[in-house]
Amino acid sequence: MYKNIVKRIIDTVLSFIGAIVLLPVFIIVGVIIYIDDPGPIFFKQKRIGKDKKEFWLHKFRSMKKNTPDIPTHMLENPEQYITKVGRIMRILSIDELPQIYDILFGHMSIIGPRPALWNQYDLITERDKYGANDIKPGLTGWAQINGRDELPIDIKAKLDGEYTAVLNEGHFRGVLMDCRCFFRTIKSVLCHKGVIEGSTNEIKEGEIVRVKENSPR
Repeated sequence: MYKNIVKRIIDTVLSFIGAIVLLPVFIIVGVIIYIDDPGPIFFKQKRIGKDKKEFWLHKFRSMKKNTPDIPTHMLENPEQYITKVGRIMRILSIDELPQIYDILFGHMSIIGPRPALWNQYDLITERDKYGANDIKPGLTGWAQINGRDELPIDIKAKLDGEYTAVLNEGHFRGVLMDCRCFFRTIKSVLCHKGVIEGSTNEIKEGEIVRVKENSPR
């Protein structure tokens, strides 16, 4: 009931409210992005959704319009491509806000495994082991609050599997897990936990070594 019906109702209601409340923010951010680097306000990217079906994920553009369309880690000196506004947006996760509409239209959920890039075959394969590709991807999730996008592939997939298992267990535990992910995400964003922009260096935070996600813009 929770996984298939209640969760979708919550996603729809909250994303609809968020889309209305944040509309002035969208306009202001869009104007600032254009002034900083004239060009498209949004950036879309092919991602893997529920049951491994592809969909277009949307973000605010945080890199210069002439940035090569390749993963960040493959760019020579990625820092040179990130705009001044983009750097701030990434630290505060503002660039992720347009995904509210991806949630509203049913491609994503508020809580769930972060959608893999279409060519992240290693992550997709690892998630298959835990059934994590069988649920909707999320704006944030269990792996994100335990390291955001800097987690090694095997650990990220395992954590996504843990979330999937809890969600499949039943209503009460699923609600508790989603609430835990939601509020810990707010804390992580406010503390800028685990943020490494434009870098492929490794860091240590606790006992986990995290590597920057191979995602452009």
